[in-house]
Amino acid sequence: MATSKGWAGKVLRIDLTAEKITTEDTSKYYDFIGGMGIGYKVMWDEVPEGTKSYDPENKIIFGVGPFSGTGIPCSSRTNITSLMPTHQDLVGDSHMGGHFAAEMKFAGWDAIILEGKASSPVWIRIENDKVTLEDAGRLWGEGTFKTTADICTVMGGEAHVACIGPAGENMVNQSIIITGGSHSAGGHGGVMGSKNVKAIGIRGTLPVYIAANGQQLKELDEYAMSIIGSNNQHVVPSTPLPWAEYHHARSRWTARPGLFWGAADPPVETGECPPEDMNSVGLRCQKAVFDHGDVAEDATVRMGGCQSCPIRCQSHLEVPEAEEFGVSPYRSNTCVGWSFPRAVMLKGYRDGSTGRGTEEALLATVVSSNLADDWGLWCNYNQITRDFRYAYENGILEEVLPEAEYNEIPWDLLEAGDPNFLHEFYRRVCTKEGEFSHLGDGSYLVSRRWNFGDDYYTSEQWRLWNPKLGFPQHHSSETAAQVGSLINLMFNRDAQLHTHVNYTGSGLPIELQREIAGELWGSPDALDPPADYTPMNEYKAVFAKYSLIRNVLHDSLTLCNWMWPLHVSPLKERNYRGDTALEAKFFSLITGIEKTEEELDMDAERIFTLHRALTVKQMGTTDMRNEHDVMSDYVFDRDPDMEPFEEGTIKMDRDDMELAKTMLYEKFGWDPDSGAPTRASLERLGLGYVADELEEKGLLPA
Repeated sequence: MATSKGWAGKVLRIDLTAEKITTEDTSKYYDFIGGMGIGYKVMWDEVPEGTKSYDPENKIIFGVGPFSGTGIPCSSRTNITSLMPTHQDLVGDSHMGGHFAAEMKFAGWDAIILEGKASSPVWIRIENDKVTLEDAGRLWGEGTFKTTADICTVMGGEAHVACIGPAGENMVNQSIIITGGSHSAGGHGGVMGSKNVKAIGIRGTLPVYIAANGQQLKELDEYAMSIIGSNNQHVVPSTPLPWAEYHHARSRWTARPGLFWGAADPPVETGECPPEDMNSVGLRCQKAVFDHGDVAEDATVRMGGCQSCPIRCQSHLEVPEAEEFGVSPYRSNTCVGWSFPRAVMLKGYRDGSTGRGTEEALLATVVSSNLADDWGLWCNYNQITRDFRYAYENGILEEVLPEAEYNEIPWDLLEAGDPNFLHEFYRRVCTKEGEFSHLGDGSYLVSRRWNFGDDYYTSEQWRLWNPKLGFPQHHSSETAAQVGSLINLMFNRDAQLHTHVNYTGSGLPIELQREIAGELWGSPDALDPPADYTPMNEYKAVFAKYSLIRNVLHDSLTLCNWMWPLHVSPLKERNYRGDTALEAKFFSLITGIEKTEEELDMDAERIFTLHRALTVKQMGTTDMRNEHDVMSDYVFDRDPDMEPFEEGTIKMDRDDMELAKTMLYEKFGWDPDSGAPTRASLERLGLGYVADELEEKGLLPA
């Protein structure tokens, strides 16, 4: 392709061992779109078989897509691809929002490839096409907040920084890369640390060129804004409002008269926010009260978020008492960034409360969220706290920790719900202090090191989805039954995929959801009512494939999969229909390359199939069905007094799930017995060279 509209046109490659900085043309990656696609292409082409996560031969790719930096709603996402130390060194992705993605494009880069290992700690300074390796000796050992502030002091306040904390420096497997203080990508911080890279600071002043004129983009932006909802594309309010035909208590469209950003000066009322009012879109999601309960209203300074995002799902809170525990009273985060740190307090809080909703819970949450992100620790979608609870409640810590170490830990603070315990927890894990620190290894490794019982792998309480790879469920069987289950089988970590849950959680009545599902995926039977599941059918397989493909598409374009696709809308005059062709419309407008919805989905399928092929190569087996696509017994054994497909349970049926796998494999054109890509499926997507290599290794189905 000759065009570079939308794309910056350049990829930055940094050989840390040789201290060599080179530039490549992005056009070699156009068939893989950007973001995730670039990452997987580099990993297939360049990382030798048998490489481990912390080997210098491993690479880490920061990738963005043609949408980032253009102003398309919700398009400032950075995709990070590398091997993952937590899950048997298989390839995986982590993602972060904020402003870093847009700044990469403003500096003229579509991707940054880091390879090798620096001889001493460095940080990477990028100012447009001026790229240097800077000494990071004074930053090594510092938290992410100070690191970010120091680099911005050097580069200027408009720079954006992606960095690691002590957890990443110490190659704690469960560590993050973070930007903007609270936008974190989980699982790859240790890879940066293994390369002696503390941070990337970036400042760009270049334009992002698009193929269309500004008026055309403005009109399509306005159209998208007219059908966008609230966080997770929830399109009905959480409470009855005069303009709304429907409401749903779990909707993230929380705005209502009398609900405020209470700590703003002066306080800001969220109000009715009717969908036709574009100026109030940013008030729709008062997510602090969604995440923390009503107690958070008076602590909310404002809602924030990522560059080019109108939804603002990041709660900015002020809790003055947090200073008494050695952290800032100000904190910004969303979703698991709040719930994971809070869950470290296994025994509840000083007032005897547990869970969320009290002032003590909010205080502990702000303290722990500050500590977790400053130290740079990743939760593995809350699994680290479940591992901690399992080891604590089953007496395992007392067995495996040396007596002196066990006695040093102030368990009395944990029992009393004292937030001071949090300092102890994060320091020990993130500095690899003692046996306790192995909680940071990841569930697969720590559960085997400490000989967790069989119930850890089979009980629903611990939520371990894949016992062979050690990652938890993420919107699985409780979300559209077989569809969510299949989605949770396909990646090498928790499925960071929200295509399906955004739809099922939209807030619209199930009858209307099923009607729209029939238009999107061929039959209303693609979607069952919650906890009233029916046996597998081909339409559910279509829904599952679509969800997977759109997730990959969004992580390549790059768009926020918390918001896209816009299946549905808040507009009664549209019969609540959205527009799933919007990604293709924006792509054609931005790049000048005309793509239909189906053609763009095919490009995403190419990327996803390459991911599957790379997993086959890394695992050294074609038997994905039995060696990779597995789930814990609790999925089938929960609710022992009920049968699968009985109303009121999300219990799955083993034979039905095997059929579901087969049907999904067939939708992708993979071998129905093994679940591995066939030569025909690879060649159909222009991946004949991948088929050749797999065949040479004996990893192509007969």
